[in-house]
Amino acid sequence: MRRRIVIAPDSFKGTLSARDAALAFAAGWQAERPDDELLLVPQADGGEGTLDAIAQASPGTPWRTARVAGPTGEPHEARWLLLPDDHAVIELAECCGITLLPRGGDGSSALAPLSASSRGVGEAIVAALEAGARRLTLALGGSASTDGGLGALSALGLRLLDADSRPLPDGGGALEHLAAINPVLLRAAPTGGTTLLTDTTAVLTGPRGAAAVFAPQKGASAEQVAALESGLARAAAIAGGDEHLRPGSGAAGGTAWGFARYWGASIRSGADAIAVLTGLDAALEGADLIITGEGRLDATSLSGKVVGGVAERASAAGVPIAIVAGQAAADTARDAEASSLGRVLTLSALAGSRAAAVAEPDRWLRAAGAALAHEQKP
Repeated sequence: MRRRIVIAPDSFKGTLSARDAALAFAAGWQAERPDDELLLVPQADGGEGTLDAIAQASPGTPWRTARVAGPTGEPHEARWLLLPDDHAVIELAECCGITLLPRGGDGSSALAPLSASSRGVGEAIVAALEAGARRLTLALGGSASTDGGLGALSALGLRLLDADSRPLPDGGGALEHLAAINPVLLRAAPTGGTTLLTDTTAVLTGPRGAAAVFAPQKGASAEQVAALESGLARAAAIAGGDEHLRPGSGAAGGTAWGFARYWGASIRSGADAIAVLTGLDAALEGADLIITGEGRLDATSLSGKVVGGVAERASAAGVPIAIVAGQAAADTARDAEASSLGRVLTLSALAGSRAAAVAEPDRWLRAAGAALAHEQKP
C-alpha cells in the first residue's frame, strides 16, 4: 500500500543541514519503499539552518554577506537574507554560533563560555541597516555565548561600563563587573520592527534561565555557570524593566532579552514561525507518518525546538511520529516512547558509537530511513 510520509527534520548541528538530512533520510526510505509519496519539509527553530529553511520557502531571495566577528573574535563572512519590502533576516548561528568556535588540537571546538560574545550578530545587523533594511528578523539559537546579547548591542553603539567608567571586554564573564549601561549612542531599531525567533521558552535568569540551562552545553563549569548567572542578573537589574521575565528571553544566552529590552523587539517561537512559512500543517493533511529529528534529543528538545513543535502539530493532526536523533538522552528517549510521543531511533545506536555516526551522518541517516521504512506494514 502506498503511503504518504512527511520528512521534517531540524539540522543535525555541525554535520548536516536540515535539507541534507531530509534528503539522506528520504534516500534510505525509498530504497525500502520506492512507491511511497515523500514530502520533504525541512524545519528550523531559530538556530542553525533557519536561513536555509527560509530561503527554500522563498525562492529567488537574494543572499547577502557581511564580515563579522566570530564568537571569540575571529573575522569571517556571514550570510544573511534580504526578503521583499526591505526585510532582513539574520541568523546568530551564522554570525557567532557555537559551531564557529576555533577547533582544538583534537578537532573539537575550543569552548569559551566566559569570553564568547554575540558581537558578530550586531555587526551583521549594522550591515543590514546600512543596506537599507527597514524590518529585521533575528534567528536566535546555537549560540556560544551567555552575554545577554550585550555584545551584539555594543556593536550597535550600546556602552557597557565598569565602576571606573571603562568599557567592559566582550563575553558574559565580564558582566559581573558591569556598573552602568549607556544607550545614548545606540542605533535606533528599524522602523518596521524587530522579531526574535527563539528555540526555547527559557527566561533570562534563575534555575530555568539562560546560564543554568544552557551554559553547561557551552562548556561552563558549575562555578562558571554561577558567574554567568550573576552577570546576567546584574545586567538585568541595571537595565531595569521586566523583559527578563518573558518566556524566550533566555534564548541564545539571553540575546533575546537584550534586544527586547533595548530595541523593543518581539519574541516569537522560531519553530512555529518556520512551520507556518514552510506549510507543515498542509503537508500533514492525509499523511500516514511524519519523521522529524535533530542532532541530540534531550529534555530541551520538547521546549521550543523543532522536535517538540512537530510533535504538537502531528498530535493535533492525528499523524503518528517517529524521531531520528544523532544521539539521545536515555531518559528523554524512554519518556518519549512511553508517552506515545513517537518511535525514537538514534544514529549512534545504528552506527555503534557516537564517533562513527558523526563521521558519516549521511550514511547513517540513510540507514535510519531504511530501518523505519522496513518496519512499516506492507
